[in-house]
Amino acid sequence: MAGNGEPISEAEALEQLRQTDDQSGQYYAAWWLGRMRSRHPEAVPLLLAALRQRQPRDVGAGVEHNAVARNAARALGKIADGRAVSELLVVLDDADDGLREAAARALGELRAVEAVPLLTRRLASGPDVAGANRSDSPRLQEPCEALLEALGAIGVAEPDVLAVIEPFTGHGRPLVRSAACRALLQLTGETAWADELLQLLQHPQLQVRRAALMDLGAVGWRPALEPIRRTLAENSLKLIALRGLVENGSGSASGSETGSDDEAVLMAMDALL
Repeated sequence: MAGNGEPISEAEALEQLRQTDDQSGQYYAAWWLGRMRSRHPEAVPLLLAALRQRQPRDVGAGVEHNAVARNAARALGKIADGRAVSELLVVLDDADDGLREAAARALGELRAVEAVPLLTRRLASGPDVAGANRSDSPRLQEPCEALLEALGAIGVAEPDVLAVIEPFTGHGRPLVRSAACRALLQLTGETAWADELLQLLQHPQLQVRRAALMDLGAVGWRPALEPIRRTLAENSLKLIALRGLVENGSGSASGSETGSDDEAVLMAMDALL
């Protein structure tokens, strides 16, 4: 926000990101540019410069810089400019798992096929290693959800990619299982993976039901319309998931039936408003 509490302009966001003395200002500016999908010619170069501010994990002063770098990575994914791919690939090997997570999601948004070997390498050790609990935090050894979602979004359905993803459908954390099923449904279109996600809509934990809603919406699995509508979760999240069914629609016939499916989804959305 600007000093008087008013939202900043694009020019102010660029200026805040350009300076390096106020990390909180940079953090907000990077978020703003990504949120607004800025097309200003300086936006991507400045975000890439902010991404390079990251510090080694053992440097205490790096905490704020890495927060800025994480927001820069997220923004680069939203802006979807291919110039960011090579530097995001480097960040995918960073020691900071939060940065790896942000980079993976951004590469997924960019549909960066070049990222597939690195993403699969990070996950190749499976749920017992990459998906193991860390001793110093509640996080996993790797940001598995983000890595799995990125593979699904990029869309390379090679057998070796599927073989890396599938073991995570049995992970102990339901959010990881949901991400793995989402990726496999995107890559294969097989109903079995949709069925797993539909079961997670009935999970006793609200956080898991929310994740399954978002995953079904991201895939656009049309047969999920009624289960989504009945899920015990906030209407605002159901609306996002239903919008995803329209924007990313799959699992239904083409032609006139698709138009009928769209109408059914829109009617369900209208009923939630």
